[in-house]
Amino acid sequence: MKLHLEEEGVFLKDLMDESGKNMDTFDLICHIAFDMPALTRKERANNVKKRNYFGKYQDKARIVLEKLLDKYADEGIENIEDVKVLKLPDFQEVGTQIEIVKKIFGGKKQYEKAVKELVKELYTIA
Repeated sequence: MKLHLEEEGVFLKDLMDESGKNMDTFDLICHIAFDMPALTRKERANNVKKRNYFGKYQDKARIVLEKLLDKYADEGIENIEDVKVLKLPDFQEVGTQIEIVKKIFGGKKQYEKAVKELVKELYTIA
């Protein structure tokens, strides 16, 4: 989608810079195309926290998901969807990538499911 927009002369990076807000491409497009309020990534992350989404997870799983949410607020969605994010120093206090995926979440499928649910929560309108 990004490449197609650029082919049409629409440069999302320039539009984001012009807006002065730290938001996702999704919010930028919704704001421009549909005049919806533009939420910053931090606002989206805070909305997830307010809904007590993490209550269904055990201690370490909750810590990992909260760290992923913080990473989203700082850097965007692309960085939390890749399991390699667990290799970053932010997650070392919880465990290695393998320990987090296997021991805390019970396997790769369960970890990926938890991340997909987190992403869904980010884009849920409450």
